[in-house]
Amino acid sequence: MAEVVEDVIQQVQENLTEAANAAAINGTIPKTPSTPEGMALAYGTLVVMAMLPIFFGSIRSVKHHREQTTAFEKTGEKPDTMTSKDAMMFPIMASCALFGLYMFFKIFSKDNINFLLTGYFFFLGVMALAHLLSPVISSLIPASIPKIPYHLSFIQGPTEGSKDETESYLIDYKFTTHDIVCFIISLVIGVWYLLQKHWIANNLLGLAFAVNGVELLHLNNIVTGCILLGGLFFYDIFWVFGTNVMVTVARSFEAPIKLVFPQDIITNGLSASNFAVLGLGDIVIPGIFIALLLRFDNSLKRKSNFYFYATFTAYFFGLLATIFVMHVFKHAQPALLYLVPACLGTPLLLALLKGDIKKLFAYEDHPEDKTKDAKKSEKSSGDESSTSTAAATKTKKETKKKDSKKVK
Repeated sequence: MAEVVEDVIQQVQENLTEAANAAAINGTIPKTPSTPEGMALAYGTLVVMAMLPIFFGSIRSVKHHREQTTAFEKTGEKPDTMTSKDAMMFPIMASCALFGLYMFFKIFSKDNINFLLTGYFFFLGVMALAHLLSPVISSLIPASIPKIPYHLSFIQGPTEGSKDETESYLIDYKFTTHDIVCFIISLVIGVWYLLQKHWIANNLLGLAFAVNGVELLHLNNIVTGCILLGGLFFYDIFWVFGTNVMVTVARSFEAPIKLVFPQDIITNGLSASNFAVLGLGDIVIPGIFIALLLRFDNSLKRKSNFYFYATFTAYFFGLLATIFVMHVFKHAQPALLYLVPACLGTPLLLALLKGDIKKLFAYEDHPEDKTKDAKKSEKSSGDESSTSTAAATKTKKETKKKDSKKVK
């Protein structure tokens, strides 16, 4: 009996060795199974990494909004904001881009496409990370190190013999020595990602993209935000549940457009490979709406960011619901299915209860255009009324002269 058991064990060991060798040859070595502690750590870290860009990006968006307002008052140049038409077209354009990538991955080699995309996102990631680190590095550099300003400009002047003497700036970039230090640090992180595709470098670039997206992308009003989030709500559900396009592209796309954290980090350390993933779209899209609510809170001047913190908390619970459902059903989930109702329903319901619903829908980041148009229309109507009154007085004078002549 003992000999039979030993033969069975030996046969099982041989089969396992052959399977492992075959998997190694085919490149299909299974992922290390994650422990419950590792999964909790991975998902908890992803939630924290998703909340940080929204919080700090929203604060930075308030400062950016003030800079845009001052620049508009000085130069009259309209700030770039997303209109309702842009919000309607965004899910359609995103669907075309997503399906185009899917077809590219199906037709062409995945390695060649990722090589091009990696170079593109490397450049964008270095610039985004330098912009993010600029205030942090500037505060850490000692005051003894001089902050020397530079101005890089490339001007297109008038052609010879032409009467038009206007000049246009093709490059107009101002920077300091502190910005150069930030750029070098960002370049080192970018090269690290380019060479090793390490998940820490991926997350640093991904966080930079997310913070910059929340800071710089402005919706301008609540209606635009509702249209955008509503459209992407159905977009996410269709491409995740209706087809395998979203999941295929997410697995094939090697670029820092997602945040990852290893579930087997406790067992394998920094060389872990079994990742939990969260796309940047699930952070930036709700984030720009939450940032709009923070700017709305500031416009109310109540010394409390009520709508911002309420929606920020709702986003947190929506993210937890996404992770819970994904863990229970063991299937990829469209995060916007849970995040959009949380982020839209919370501020609208609270504004209705507090009596701020009209103020919420009337708020705009840049209402100066309307006021200027109204002033122009008032001026034009005033000019028309003045001309009409002048014409009326003229006709009155002429009739008086005719009457006096008749009397004579």
